[in-house]
Amino acid sequence: MIQYKGITLVTGAAGFMGSHLVEYLAKQGVKVRATSRPRKDTSFFDNLGVEFVPSDLTKPETLLKLFEGDVDRVFHLGAICNFSTPYEVLYHTNVEGVDRITTLALAHKVKCYVHVGSTSVYGYYKGVPFTEDSPREPQDSYGRSKRDGENIVWGKIKQGLPAIITRPCTVYGPRCNDGAGKVFSRPTRIGAIPGNGRQLLSNVRAEDVAAAVVHLSQLKEAIGQAYNISDDTHPTVEEALCLAAKVFETTPPRVHMPLPIIKLAAR
Repeated sequence: MIQYKGITLVTGAAGFMGSHLVEYLAKQGVKVRATSRPRKDTSFFDNLGVEFVPSDLTKPETLLKLFEGDVDRVFHLGAICNFSTPYEVLYHTNVEGVDRITTLALAHKVKCYVHVGSTSVYGYYKGVPFTEDSPREPQDSYGRSKRDGENIVWGKIKQGLPAIITRPCTVYGPRCNDGAGKVFSRPTRIGAIPGNGRQLLSNVRAEDVAAAVVHLSQLKEAIGQAYNISDDTHPTVEEALCLAAKVFETTPPRVHMPLPIIKLAAR
């Protein structure tokens, strides 16, 4: 087991998954340095007794201070998560940002860098469950940016960075306001069921992602590996949407529509 006694840096700490990870670490008594873009309200971190240092992945001069002191572990969650944003915009944060953080992590000789990516790197579901060895064939700009960010990490691993790549599937839970997971996180109007509704889903709670990435960071054998993170149950799309409607007491969807049309209607 790898032991950590220094500072654990969490990027993207004000985001959905990042906030859950910070909360999880703080409750374990870990000394956490949280960072995200500058914000007026830092009460979430203040209430947890967590240090907050503002930064911007697109501005290298703001990143040096993140590694001041004894930073021995990094969880990188900082990213733009939006499926309609052009690749050219995503690139500066999701690819260049990764390069900047991993370069600093390597230079400061951290014990472990955990990259929190996404199963979007695999592309669309083709009827066979994805494994860590499945071809990475992303079908949208977001997935491509996450794949290219991963490639930066793989390159840094060859240079000696002790890194782990994780790929959570659709994440849901409290504070989820964007992405596919919001349907399973709060009352939301569900207009239609994508396709025939029989596609199998892979979802995971944000709290479980936090526990998983922290656990992996403690395993020496996890260094240099990639891990998918998912629940062990896989309902169909229709089952999951109807269950969400029941839990949140909203109208269950009845109409089936092609996914591209649903995406267009949601913009």
